[in-house]
Amino acid sequence: MNGRKIKFSLVYRDMWQSSGKYVPRVDQLVKVAPHIVDMGCFARVETNGGGFEQINLLFGENPNKSVREWTKPFNDAGIQTHMLERALNGIRMNPVPADVRKLMFKVKKLQGTDISRSFCGLNDPRNILDSVKYAKEGGMIAQAALSLTFSKVHTVESFVNLADELIKGGADEICLKDMAGIGRPAWLGKIVKGIKALHPEIPLEYHSHSGPGFSMASILEVCRAGVDYIDVAMEPLSWGTGHVDLLAVHAMLEDDGFDVPPINMDAYMKVRSLTQEFIDDFLGFYIDPKNRYMNSMLIGPGLPGGMMGSLMSDLENNLASLNKWMVKRNKPQLTQDDLLIKLFNEVEYIWPMLGYPPLVTPYSQYVKNLALMNVMQVEKGEKRWSMIADNIWDMLTGNGGRLPGKLDDEIIKLAKEAGKTFYTGNPQDLYPDALDTFRKEMNEKGWDFGKDDEELFELAMHPQEYRAYKSGAAKKAFEEDVAKRRLEGGGINVGTAPVATAPAASGNGASGNGASGNGASDVSELKPTTMFVDVDGERFKVSVSYGDFVAEGNSVPKAATVAAPVASQGPVKEILAPLEGKFYLTKESSETPLKVGDSIKVGDLIGYVEAMKTFNAIRSDVSGVVVEICSTPGAEIEEDDVMVKIK
Repeated sequence: MNGRKIKFSLVYRDMWQSSGKYVPRVDQLVKVAPHIVDMGCFARVETNGGGFEQINLLFGENPNKSVREWTKPFNDAGIQTHMLERALNGIRMNPVPADVRKLMFKVKKLQGTDISRSFCGLNDPRNILDSVKYAKEGGMIAQAALSLTFSKVHTVESFVNLADELIKGGADEICLKDMAGIGRPAWLGKIVKGIKALHPEIPLEYHSHSGPGFSMASILEVCRAGVDYIDVAMEPLSWGTGHVDLLAVHAMLEDDGFDVPPINMDAYMKVRSLTQEFIDDFLGFYIDPKNRYMNSMLIGPGLPGGMMGSLMSDLENNLASLNKWMVKRNKPQLTQDDLLIKLFNEVEYIWPMLGYPPLVTPYSQYVKNLALMNVMQVEKGEKRWSMIADNIWDMLTGNGGRLPGKLDDEIIKLAKEAGKTFYTGNPQDLYPDALDTFRKEMNEKGWDFGKDDEELFELAMHPQEYRAYKSGAAKKAFEEDVAKRRLEGGGINVGTAPVATAPAASGNGASGNGASGNGASDVSELKPTTMFVDVDGERFKVSVSYGDFVAEGNSVPKAATVAAPVASQGPVKEILAPLEGKFYLTKESSETPLKVGDSIKVGDLIGYVEAMKTFNAIRSDVSGVVVEICSTPGAEIEEDDVMVKIK
């Protein structure tokens, strides 16, 4: 063991996204890249993937241009670049057609990304092996990830067997993705030894978040057991909900006798200074100060550190709603700590009942959301499970893949009562090819397909955000939001310069090709509307123009306008919102929206309330005729607001 080489990978993308909403603009990334190279200690840099490209689009910045310019300095220096992708979900939160997934790997390789780290939120090998196949066909190194979590069904043997299956299926490397940092050090060491015993030639990489506090001990243990690469962050964005710090890991491993590369500290200080400069420019406004702290209470529920920021935001909003309900009924109010502990306890209680889905995007959000809904309902004297969002049902019924554990009988009974059917086939078969549809849209709009069809890929992967980018509305909304935050102050200063007094954004890198050049001419012919887009559990508000096309997800078809109330006689039943969120008549363009004059029966769908990144179907508890739709689709509503009136 003494003298064995350990190589480092800088997770420069993930260390931003584990801290706040945004990553730097392309001009900032290009500015820092040469100094990362000059540090001389990185064999790899994580350059893209996950929510990276959605965020480019929300800046009004061309993500393909960003990836090409950002990866080039590392390609030129012989440093490998790698991206993160979610198998069936690609680089977004919901399933992606196979033809779009295949195109992604070809495009990303041609743009300069060497390695694809593919994980499935359920550890379903079918989803991961599709990505392995597509990545290799696209010329990339296929690194398959094990989403590590700790439970009675997530055993050493289960992870060793999964790695064995993925390697035999073609994976070039294995990543141990300890996304919540809850892997126990000795347990992790046994997994590494088990994999190395079967496949000593396969490179292993360890990725961990520092939140619960195990990470340094875990890194030492996995290195002693045979890991080859360690993912690290660096100041001022290490620790907290992020990742371990390069300097600490380097010193620890060097002291233990490992051969680690020297660090050019002059270059290190330059990277640190530039990172702080980017925070002070505008990125600090989007970093919650709570995300800079570690929290060992995360050991119990096992929630990943990267989602703690959105979790605390959800808690704050739901606490206000719950306490409003309490005050109306003369009941004692709860503190945020009260609600947090109740939530953590509920996650521990329901997780086994839900089949132990690994707590990683998007399933960590689903488990957390369901637990919070349960807590809210129980506090109001209602039963658990009274609000299960459609996204969560998809997880429970197999539409995204196979759960690692068995569903509790109570959940199976609830599914049958809700008329749900369980799917056991290949999840990809549920999502047919779609590139031809997007080709048609681009041709009709006169949009350039881009080098290597990269613009076609971007539209197909991120339809909502791409359309907003092309119209110029995304850039406008982003700049307005930054200007507002500058006036209000807030955010976090994790270095030396006060964020609230940062200079105005120059926009030199935020302009991309959005508001000028390709697409700006479309603005005059389109009617703007407001859209909320979720990226990795964080909400972004954009004004978007669609023309003849309806966006997927949180879209409102043209027919889904709110009609005026019709004259009625006799009693009118009001359908009240059961929770706070955003009201939608439909969640997909294929659905037919409810309208005034429709006859409905008990159990018929009224619409949806979107809360905490999930859609909650609202059904009628009476029969009759719709006489008024009281809320505009896409509008914020509060609990007990009237959504629909029925005679």
